[in-house]
Amino acid sequence: MDYKALHRFADTGPRKIRLFADLIRGKNVDEALQLLRFYHNRGAKLLLAVVQSAYGNADDRECPDPDSLIVSECRVDGAPTFKRIQPRARGTAFGIKRRMAHIHVTLSDPPEEAFVPPVPTAGITGTTTPTATTPATPGAETATTPPATPTSAPTT
Repeated sequence: MDYKALHRFADTGPRKIRLFADLIRGKNVDEALQLLRFYHNRGAKLLLAVVQSAYGNADDRECPDPDSLIVSECRVDGAPTFKRIQPRARGTAFGIKRRMAHIHVTLSDPPEEAFVPPVPTAGITGTTTPTATTPATPGAETATTPPATPTSAPTT
């Protein structure tokens, strides 16, 4: 099951938070919390709060094992931009863009290892049948075909 949390209109630009989002994506939730806890950046602290909120949502919905969850999705999108004006010399003005971000975090159960049943071989049980592949070009050898070696030395 997926457990989500999001923080909308975070007052930091998305580029500054994406560095940490890339860092924790695909990791265990405990490992992600430990990584973010020791960074002193504002983006890391905002992302840490969202991951803790998703972890709390999993605990509130009575997840059977919240410590085994992984960060399956960690996305930082752009939000509306505040546009300001900085007065400059001779009556000109420079534009200032106050960027904001939307932070989305999804925790999910780790993927189950897919069980692949063994393929039965044709013929008698316990023997293997060789599989020969033809080379793509004449004279080229593949990894499955052995190189041609002479069996006896020529006599002169």
